Amino acid sequence: MIQFTNQEFKNVKENSERLYYEIKDVYCPYFKEKILFNDAGMDHLKFKYMQTARTPQDQFMRLKLLHLVPNIIRSSGTLQGIKETNHFERVRIHNRTDSILKPVTYYEFIAVVNRLRVKIIIKQIDSGQKFFWSVIPFWKIGRDTKKRVLYDKNSD
Repeated sequence: MIQFTNQEFKNVKENSERLYYEIKDVYCPYFKEKILFNDAGMDHLKFKYMQTARTPQDQFMRLKLLHLVPNIIRSSGTLQGIKETNHFERVRIHNRTDSILKPVTYYEFIAVVNRLRVKIIIKQIDSGQKFFWSVIPFWKIGRDTKKRVLYDKNSD
């Protein structure tokens, strides 16, 4: 498992948030349109579900890889996966927030950058604007626990 100090985590989180909100959008040649970087993508990097935070290790790895995302999207000419499903999405209607079942499509791009394999997820709700949803590092199965652990190039 990757090790880091609280200060390292704080620095990665602050730098990643600053970078994320500077990006705004990135042109994707596969879709021939811009991919939006909105609050939903950053929230998903920090939270698994609404009000359920990801573990610090999970957040650290995802946020640390965030700087790779714009270049991967800019150079993505081939889609590696697609998932179409229905999902309850939060929608603001007449001064209140409701959850409404909507069709959602997740697009997956995989890239290898400096010997590191990264998966980028783009989300589209109904036929709306496509936006960045997640960056996922390569996961390994722990030898001892046989459970999924975050990849660390220093690990066996």
